[in-house]
Amino acid sequence: MKNSIIFFLSVVIPLVIITFVLRDSYKENTNLEELKTQYAALHISSVDHSQHKELQKEFKNAHEITETCISCHNKRGEELLSSPHFTWEREAYIEGRGITYIGKRNLLNNFCTGIFSNEPSCNRCHAGYGWADKDFDFTNQYNVDCLACHDNSGLYDKARGGSGYPTPGIDLKTIVQSVGKPKKENCGYCHFHGGGGNNVKHGDLELALLTAPRTVDVHMGVDGANLTCVDCHTAENHVMKGRYYGLSSENTNRATCEQCHTNTPHTVYKLNEHVAKIACQTCHIPRYAKVNATKMRWDWSTATKKTEGMPYEMLDSLGNPVYSSEKGDQQWAVNAIPDYLWFNGTADHHLLSDKIDFDNLPLKINTLFGSSRDKNSRIVPVKIHTGKQPYDSEYHTILQAKLWGPHPGVGALWLDFNWELALKTGMDYVGLPYSGKWDFVESQMFLPVNHMVSPSSEALTCTDCHTRNNSRLQSIEGIYIPGKSYNATIDNLGKLLIIFSFIGALSHALFRYISYKKLKANN
Repeated sequence: MKNSIIFFLSVVIPLVIITFVLRDSYKENTNLEELKTQYAALHISSVDHSQHKELQKEFKNAHEITETCISCHNKRGEELLSSPHFTWEREAYIEGRGITYIGKRNLLNNFCTGIFSNEPSCNRCHAGYGWADKDFDFTNQYNVDCLACHDNSGLYDKARGGSGYPTPGIDLKTIVQSVGKPKKENCGYCHFHGGGGNNVKHGDLELALLTAPRTVDVHMGVDGANLTCVDCHTAENHVMKGRYYGLSSENTNRATCEQCHTNTPHTVYKLNEHVAKIACQTCHIPRYAKVNATKMRWDWSTATKKTEGMPYEMLDSLGNPVYSSEKGDQQWAVNAIPDYLWFNGTADHHLLSDKIDFDNLPLKINTLFGSSRDKNSRIVPVKIHTGKQPYDSEYHTILQAKLWGPHPGVGALWLDFNWELALKTGMDYVGLPYSGKWDFVESQMFLPVNHMVSPSSEALTCTDCHTRNNSRLQSIEGIYIPGKSYNATIDNLGKLLIIFSFIGALSHALFRYISYKKLKANN
């Protein structure tokens, strides 16, 4: 009995203590209750704009509204002239390209492909008025649209095909008297509908976030933190914190989890170790498109088909178009599992002038840089949107089609259903060479998933990644992941370490026992 007690005290208890020390040696450094209190406080405006005489008149046009806003909020118009929400481009350094000026105004995607020649329609989501063609004046502060972000009435709307101007007939007088801090609805007006409809592009940004419970998003859930977009995406001089890597290239001014939760948010030391190489989103966003479907594939090569001479559309059981004459074949997903890759916060983008590398297909519309050897890289969840896009089969460059038009006969694909005419019209507009020969190429676009954070109880567990069967990180290379990766040398070394640990513990116990027996014999 005494021997058992000695063994228990000398071996078992130390092992238990070591286990708990390793497990809990780092306590949570984020005060969640403090964060909840901070962000639960409702914003109360200190200004009642309905009392301003300047806002009680009838406005002749939208530019006059901006002029009135700037008359009080001086310098704000000048700030917007430097804001990416207005310029739709950023100066950036891209590895292999040098200093560039890129953004939505000149980049491609594999959804609606690009704004070139389609400005009146695409620029409905621009924070400005009147951008209808290449002659738009980006230096005129009266072209800024203040109401797009600051309307609190819920009545503001921009006209379809209206180059950013308000929908005719809306109550501008009520709207201008109801301005204030941006709400989720303001941001969502554009960001929820990217790609042509609700949740089409991002997969983690959609209308459901206005009313969703915390099981959909713990931050924006109405029964959760109920945060607004600008709680995290704060602004300085109208430059918002945050980057969308379908357009951005540099690892600067990003909105991150750590800005609130720090880089040691867990009570478990081992989990905090993971943060060095695994982004918070990887574990805490196990699925996206939780409510409404998101588009996963867009095949332009099948567009323009007709039945009995008329364009048509086919819907799936959820009401999503799986084929339309305007857009071709489309595939959708609900409750989707992300893909995962290394990402260091920098990216490159395929430009209209770039040659297609046919030895490295599918064509990457954007490339997220990163690797296991890069100290700034972490494993992040992404949505990979695939598609087929038109390209010049002689010059080997992507082609920009004219998609939208005010009426048939102007070469717009969505009205005339003629690829040859749409491609010629689009390329004439951008002023780039076009051989007249065209085909379609497979493409990919990578969109990091950052929203729809699940409750901690639904976060990934160890076995979701540390397994050789269906590991979430199956495609991740360059790093040894216990349970998933197999390396005979490392695995055998690990087994030997376990065996030697047990031998060491048993030897220690045996030594203590022998010492005890000798001590007892001598007494």
